[in-house]
Amino acid sequence: MTKGESNSLAHASSSYLRSAMHQPVQWHEWGTEAFEKASQQNKPVLLDIGAVWCHWCHVMDRESYEDPELAQLINEQFIAIKVDRDERPDVDSRYQSAVQAISGQGGWPLTAFLTPEGKPFYAGTYFPPQDSHGRPSFRRVLLTLAQAFREKNAEVLESANSVMTVIDQSEGLSGKSGSLRTELVESIAASAMKMFDAEHGGFGSAPKFPHPSTLDLLAQRAAETGDPNLAHVVSTTLEKMAQGGVYDQLAGGFHRYSVDEHWVVPHFEKMSYDNSELLKNYVHGFQLTGNAFFAEVARDIVRWMDEWLTDQEHGGFYASQDADISLDDDGDYFTWTLDEAEAALNDDELQVAMLRYDIGETGEMHHNPARNVLYIRTSIGEIAQRVKKPEAEVEALLQSAKEKMYAERLTRPTPFVDKTIYVSWNALCISAYLRASQVLKLEAAQRFALRSLDRILSAAWDTRSEMEHVVAYSDSQPGKRHVPGVLEDYAFTAIACLDAYESSADLTYYEFARKIVEAMIARFHDKNEGGFFDIPTGPEVGDSIRLGALAARRKPLQDSPTPAGNPVAVIALLRLHAYSNDAKFLELAEEALQSFAGIAEHYGMFASTYGIALDMFLRPHTQVVIAGSDELAERLKAAAVRPLSFHKSVLHLPQGEVVPQMLPPALAQTIPNLPAIKGGKTVAVLCSEFACQPPISEVDALERALQEALRPRVAA
Repeated sequence: MTKGESNSLAHASSSYLRSAMHQPVQWHEWGTEAFEKASQQNKPVLLDIGAVWCHWCHVMDRESYEDPELAQLINEQFIAIKVDRDERPDVDSRYQSAVQAISGQGGWPLTAFLTPEGKPFYAGTYFPPQDSHGRPSFRRVLLTLAQAFREKNAEVLESANSVMTVIDQSEGLSGKSGSLRTELVESIAASAMKMFDAEHGGFGSAPKFPHPSTLDLLAQRAAETGDPNLAHVVSTTLEKMAQGGVYDQLAGGFHRYSVDEHWVVPHFEKMSYDNSELLKNYVHGFQLTGNAFFAEVARDIVRWMDEWLTDQEHGGFYASQDADISLDDDGDYFTWTLDEAEAALNDDELQVAMLRYDIGETGEMHHNPARNVLYIRTSIGEIAQRVKKPEAEVEALLQSAKEKMYAERLTRPTPFVDKTIYVSWNALCISAYLRASQVLKLEAAQRFALRSLDRILSAAWDTRSEMEHVVAYSDSQPGKRHVPGVLEDYAFTAIACLDAYESSADLTYYEFARKIVEAMIARFHDKNEGGFFDIPTGPEVGDSIRLGALAARRKPLQDSPTPAGNPVAVIALLRLHAYSNDAKFLELAEEALQSFAGIAEHYGMFASTYGIALDMFLRPHTQVVIAGSDELAERLKAAAVRPLSFHKSVLHLPQGEVVPQMLPPALAQTIPNLPAIKGGKTVAVLCSEFACQPPISEVDALERALQEALRPRVAA
């Protein structure tokens, strides 16, 4: 390639791949053409997997892949393939297992060396341009592995086969069945409690990631058992995260993780899936504790997502916002020097902002010690005492300071927003918006979520009952390509459809949920051992999907970073069974749970979604149907929504004739025939295990009935 030319990634759709189109490396996209070329030329494959939001991916691009000499070496000795991990999670997950097996740690950029058949024989993450900190230079790695492939080919192939065996064993999870019991849920919760950081909240030490599924499991267990220790872990973690720099104190929304155990200095990229799941956490935290701060944070997450990660015109949630403007900064867009704060604020505002957010001459950023990460250091009450002003005045000054600083920040060059709309992540966002709208009465969030779901169902779901993984790309110039949906796309969307039905009482969403689950069963179910594979099975799939490590059978059980596909599929089955009374869904859910019961405990808190799914299976599902459109109906609905329980759903049918066509099978035979419903009265009907109690027309009576149905068990 000569300067100014493009490689084949100029034809790619992904933002990450297109960012490398002008590199001198002769990149290929993942596909048969690249592997056939490797086989014909008898060359090893260099596989780079990364993402547009990944800082170190861009560092390695600049240091190595944009170096003409290194590019020439790669072009001569390897066939180079570049993969976007967001676009192809099926490819990434398998080679992450390879990196773990070879080096003991994973992450991005993922740098793997493969045989022409796609089997990994060596892998790592970031390699520096020169030997440093115990890492060999990338040039030395390239030369060594090219030579090994030529001169020690038998050893290379043996190593590759060994790694493939590890991938099969670690991802297949076959023969790990066991009995289903409450003790397994308790064990998973206990593993999280052992890792709890009592001082700073969260789990483990630095770097510290949020673990939304774990927080949800502990919150559900706290609601069930009344155990104050569980509630304390949830509350402490939610408070500390939202007070830290990992939370954007000006715009709202969470960065991906914190590099320190205090939640102060983040990796600054923001992901849609982190914010969707944390939004649910804060809504659930508010339901569990009544802490208004959690509701405030939830509304702020929605505010940030509305502004930055939503296609307000067409519906849909964007994928992510980058951390940096360029490789020469490290979150400079989000951080502040004291001089910058002084320039934006008047004296009174500056005084309270400095105290509140610990803004000083020396900040927290290593690359530029003058830059401050904003985090909550001092309470409003303490600030009021120190500046000798009433708390109300301090709050007003602080609000004014935040607005001015945010307005100034908006004038800075803005980190790239990847406007790709992924089905699975959108489904998570839709469910989160619907949950928040229900509990916090956010009507605009409900409307946008339903519009986004409508877009997914019209653009990504087709008449052959196939789901796409991508609805639209950030760059529309190259056009959309067919990327088959994976298990998460089906399972997450089915749950979003059920959430939409409960939010809107539009039975069409329930019917979509059922169709999607039926397709999920047909395409992903393991008929021999139960559970679900992450990519479709059967001869109709075709050979191209089996390239390289895709030949490994994988059943996702571990939450990393989104909820795992198998337990989410189980939750979809259980919720669908509660509405349909179709025994097939319950049987498949039980079978899937049993297939992992012998191994789930070994994953500890990383099997939290499995713990939630098992808990849902072991306890009866309760439905509250409210009929009416007056003030009493709203009060009954509020009472039904208020308590936290994943075993409960709330369905509000508006005033008018309630007919079977408005309800799924399990409710259609009972609800419309109740005299109170027929008479047009405003009532709530509580149903559990396919039996309904007499209609309730008083709020306190509904609260008592719900309390009994969801009665906590005494903690041991």
